[in-house]
Amino acid sequence: MAIVGVSLVLILLGLLGWIVINANKLGQNFKENVEVQVYVRENVSSKDSATLVQFVASQPYTKSYEYLTKELAKQRFMSDGNKEWGAVLDKNPLPASVNFKIRSEYANPDSLIKIKNDLVGNIAVSEVQYNKALVSNLNNMIRKISLILLAVAVGISIAVIILIDNTIRLAMFSNRFLIKTMQMVGATRGFIARPMDIKAVVHGAISGLIAIAVILGVIFATEQLLPEIRALRDYTLLSAVFIVIVFLGICISFISAHRSVIKYLKMKLDDLY
Repeated sequence: MAIVGVSLVLILLGLLGWIVINANKLGQNFKENVEVQVYVRENVSSKDSATLVQFVASQPYTKSYEYLTKELAKQRFMSDGNKEWGAVLDKNPLPASVNFKIRSEYANPDSLIKIKNDLVGNIAVSEVQYNKALVSNLNNMIRKISLILLAVAVGISIAVIILIDNTIRLAMFSNRFLIKTMQMVGATRGFIARPMDIKAVVHGAISGLIAIAVILGVIFATEQLLPEIRALRDYTLLSAVFIVIVFLGICISFISAHRSVIKYLKMKLDDLY
């Protein structure tokens, strides 16, 4: 029953960790969909345009990019359901552009202002645009969600520690007379505590492994129902969560069991009833 109780609590903690990981990855995906449009000046030579494209492609903030010629810009404009302007204009008014998506760590107002100022200084650039409101709102939303998840994670972690500690102490309560009897026949504290500490460590490890198996089952079942979630899977962070689960199961079980043994050894026989 102690193993089952500890496993259930660790499952709760592990599922919360998985939710936090997915929320973090989802926030990164949103940030990396922020697009910056770098418009090329009219009558710029092909060499200068190529130099601009190479410059954008080589920057650490560029995740992906595309060079949109005037003709491609027109095709995209028409594909959006807009009307042909040939009856009014005799030439294509749309400029060529280098459109690129930024890496998540640069998707903040300060970094984008520096990127814009850097690009505007290029001789081939006429204008740099990006959705400022989207970037600001996105960062504010992610910050709020992160703070909420952090508060929930801290609260649940404290609850997990308390619940596991109480579960182990309750399991040890049934052994209080055995512990006291061993002490009365001359067994040392180390001799009494050692097998119970080892048993607690084994039970903690088993509880952690059971929790991991259940969490993996929940993850795979969820991904079957929502295949889009697979794109958010992060094996490194998920492995870290599993290691923490096993570590907590072992450490808290060991500490709680050892404290209980020492407590009952210090108590008087009459107080055990």
